[in-house]
Parts: sequence; C-alpha cells; structure tokens
Amino acid sequence: MAANGKIKAIFAELKAHSPFTAAGAFLGILFMLFFKDIDKDNAVRLFAVFHPLHVVLSAMVTAALFKLHRKASSFFLILVIGYVGSIGVATLSDCVLPYLGQSILGAAIPTHAALHVGSDAKEEHAEEAEHVHGPACDHGHELHLHLGFIEEWYLVNPAALLGIALAYFRPSTKMPHAAHILVSTWASASFMLMSSPEHLSPLLLTGMFIALFIAVWLPCCVSDIIFPMMFVRADGVHIGHHSCVLCGKKDPAD
Repeated sequence: MAANGKIKAIFAELKAHSPFTAAGAFLGILFMLFFKDIDKDNAVRLFAVFHPLHVVLSAMVTAALFKLHRKASSFFLILVIGYVGSIGVATLSDCVLPYLGQSILGAAIPTHAALHVGSDAKEEHAEEAEHVHGPACDHGHELHLHLGFIEEWYLVNPAALLGIALAYFRPSTKMPHAAHILVSTWASASFMLMSSPEHLSPLLLTGMFIALFIAVWLPCCVSDIIFPMMFVRADGVHIGHHSCVLCGKKDPAD
C-alpha cells in the first residue's frame, strides 16, 4: 500500500470508529450520572481499576499489530513500541485530555504555589476561584493532572507489561475494539469524577460528552491503528485486515 493509500485508510478507520466512540461517550455520561455522588477517594479507586485495564488492552493491540506486521522484530523492540504506545496513549486519553476538557469547562485549577500552602490559604484560594469561575467544584475536589503511570505506577506499568506479553505470545488474540472504547471511556469518566461538581447541568454534561468523545476517539484509534503503522513499511500494510483480526471480524477482501 502506498503512503497516500495508508493515510486514506487511516482516515477511513477514524470515520468508521466514530459511532462506537459516540456510543461509548454516551455510556460514559451514564457512568458519571450513576456515580455522581461518589467521594474523591472512591473515584480514585475507580480510576485505579479502569485505567490499568485500559493500559492492558491498549498494550495488547499496539504490540500485537506491530508484531503481526513485523514478524522478525525482537522482543525488546515490541516491548518499547507496546509500552510507549500504551502508556503514552492511555495517559493522553484517560488523564491529559479529560484534564484539559475539565479546564475548558471551567473547573478550578490550583496554581503550583497553591499546592504547597497551608489549609487557610487553600480555603482562601478556593473562595477566590469560586468568585472568578463560579462553583465549578462545589464539593471541594481540586482538579489536578493525575498521571496513572506515576501515581499508580505499581498497577499501570505492570499492566502494560502484561498486555505486551499477551500480544507477544498470542498476537492473534481477538479483542473487540468496542471493549477498548468502553473501558477507555470509563477510565476517562473516572478521572473526571475526581473533580466534577455535584450538580451536573445539561450544558455541563454536553461539554463532558464532547470531552469524552475526543479523549477516547483519537487516542484509541492512534493506539490501535496509527501508532503501530508508523513503524511498518507502507507497502506491507493492510489496515482493515489486521484491525479486524484483533476484533474478530473477517476481512471481506480475504
């Protein structure tokens, strides 16, 4: 496949996966409504379940796609591609983009100095933030960039290694892409629950839906399709076939 053909195929895959992502984002909103009264500690626990699970699935897909295209590749190269692809993409999807989405939606962001001051100063900072931004975080949850591979390193990094090992020994393992989308959505929604306001207005839920869609759609497709394709020859790529191998569908062209 020529380079132009690969680019067209990638855009076709992005378009084809958008309905799955929209459905996943809708389920993510339902997930947030169900757990809207949860406290911060339990929201972190939810994140500690779904984020590592997302990393396992992402590592499986990324490493397996790469291994299927580059059968002669060493385990070390597959390890590097699988780890960077899964940790990088899952962090972007579950942490960075939801953080940016909540920031745009008006959640109060503590400054670097505010993280190191006493409780009295923190209360004063919270009152100032409420005066400027409104009661976005009216249950007292501070929005900060929670990085799973650092703050839950003992869960997330082994999860990446597990996914890579599964892909290395069983690269043709079938895993529905819809499952990847759903788990990623719940991980992103769990992150947003850590600092979401108690009152989720229709306008705010609409913004969260858009944030969830973007946070899941692009990173998951990057992980499952685009990132592994960056490291294989253009003339040896048939994206539809190999993405379908992993999701259990038969390629009509075969």
